[in-house]
Amino acid sequence: MLLLAALAFPLHADSNADGTAKTEAKADGKNDKEESKVFEEPPLSVTSHSIEIGGKTLKYHATAGYIILKEEEGKPMNKQTGSKPPSDSKPDAEPGKTKDGLKPKARVFFVAYTLDDAGDAANRPVTFAFNGGPGSSSVWLHMASVAPRRASLTDDGESPPPPYRLTDNESTWLDLTDLVFIDPVSTGYSRPVAKEDPAQYHGLKEDIASVGDFIRMYTSRNTRWLSPKFLLGESYGTTRAAGLSDYLQSRHGLYLNGIILVSSALNFQALQFSPQNNDPYVQFLPSYAASAWYHQKLPADLQSKSVTDVVADARAFAANDYALALARGDQLPAVDKTRLAGQLSRFTGLPESDILQWKLHIKDTQFFTHLLRPEGKMLGRLDARFSGFRYEPGADAVSDQEQEYDPSSEAVNGPLGAAFNDYVRRELKYESDLPYELSADVEPWNYGDAANGFPNTAEDLRKAMTRNPYLKVWVTCSYYDLATPFFGAENVVAGMNLEPPIRANLRFSYYESGHMLYIHKPSRVKFKADFETFLKDAVNQQPVHAAARGGN
Repeated sequence: MLLLAALAFPLHADSNADGTAKTEAKADGKNDKEESKVFEEPPLSVTSHSIEIGGKTLKYHATAGYIILKEEEGKPMNKQTGSKPPSDSKPDAEPGKTKDGLKPKARVFFVAYTLDDAGDAANRPVTFAFNGGPGSSSVWLHMASVAPRRASLTDDGESPPPPYRLTDNESTWLDLTDLVFIDPVSTGYSRPVAKEDPAQYHGLKEDIASVGDFIRMYTSRNTRWLSPKFLLGESYGTTRAAGLSDYLQSRHGLYLNGIILVSSALNFQALQFSPQNNDPYVQFLPSYAASAWYHQKLPADLQSKSVTDVVADARAFAANDYALALARGDQLPAVDKTRLAGQLSRFTGLPESDILQWKLHIKDTQFFTHLLRPEGKMLGRLDARFSGFRYEPGADAVSDQEQEYDPSSEAVNGPLGAAFNDYVRRELKYESDLPYELSADVEPWNYGDAANGFPNTAEDLRKAMTRNPYLKVWVTCSYYDLATPFFGAENVVAGMNLEPPIRANLRFSYYESGHMLYIHKPSRVKFKADFETFLKDAVNQQPVHAAARGGN
């Protein structure tokens, strides 16, 4: 078993007879050896494994450990941050420089899976994967989705009783692409180095820069610049991925082949229930309808339809009658308010009287807590297929923006957390006494220019796709996701107003699952099949003749 040290510093002193250290101070109070100390990067743990996929045995190696983010002297690694080192920070308490003379800033933990005997790396895709939050580690994508090993759940994605166990992942993507799972700074085992303020990584642009610099360093160290490269982001990870599309091109000249956006959150105006913002009420309605259909709370005529037909009807109503009614506000005649409340009741399963009292505005927390109120239950936010008992049955939500707990999170957090903490030590041979932060507290998060508005990286993606006509983008949508509704993803992309040839590089796929679509076995199987199609399309393109003469 290989023990990976945290930060190792050589002892720069001679020894006295009693074994204690002795130093000779210079006139200026500094020591020559202290000035020349070198920051040593901790070693990586590399282990060999195999898995059988479709009757074929795949041999691969896993690499677990850190890449150190660095700052060139006089060139801050992240120019967007306004944070400063803690006031008690002293030069003699900071780590030494790395061997290449750069200042260490943060340790980013990752686990990479690389297929053995895969031939020329230029023909072998590599996919960088991360979850969202902000503050989430990559444990969900890592331990439930596309890695060679995963936590064992039921086929519907439910937790079995503890103790939990690991199993081979029949739907791993390793036969199609190498995989690198990244934990952004402060999540998982990733941490700033000593005396570095973690706040300098807690922000929209700061996070994009640090993850982008990690990707650049991994690509260089592993000679993958000529490999087809993909990003796989989930939830806030899609916010990050869209921002990275522009950052990697602009900052490092690193052009991607494809981006997979799982449970998309590009423009928060479609997601945040706030005063004078009607968008989320419209965008969430089709997801409310799908969730009410799943729990058999719709009228018989709608309940008899398929979920795809129900959401098609809900889309049409939300985009037209409902959006127009909300835009009119208190100018809407009483007769129209009553009519709209009846329609909303049909699509949500909620009482018309409640909807009228809410002035036709149904917040997500109201839907979570009211649909199953007669049973004393509430819905899962991340996956509305799940439900759980209320702390106080019949009570309203804790506040307009909170729920008591998320039954769908509770269903998977235990198995995934236990699986990773066992797996990383027992199979990957990586040991650390640090807690693996599944979800870290990274507040306050710096949204920069969007601090007084809505964070939006759709514009970054639009620019990157426009400049790189080979960049393929795939948006996955789940009907029972009440965190990032599929209708919002569709409308945000439509609002990017891409030119038709560029718009052709973007595709959607739909799943009868929730935010973590892959915990549902049929959706996980479909997810892989859809990725294989997307991958073939992304790596088999004809040149775009940008130098062609006009009219030819």
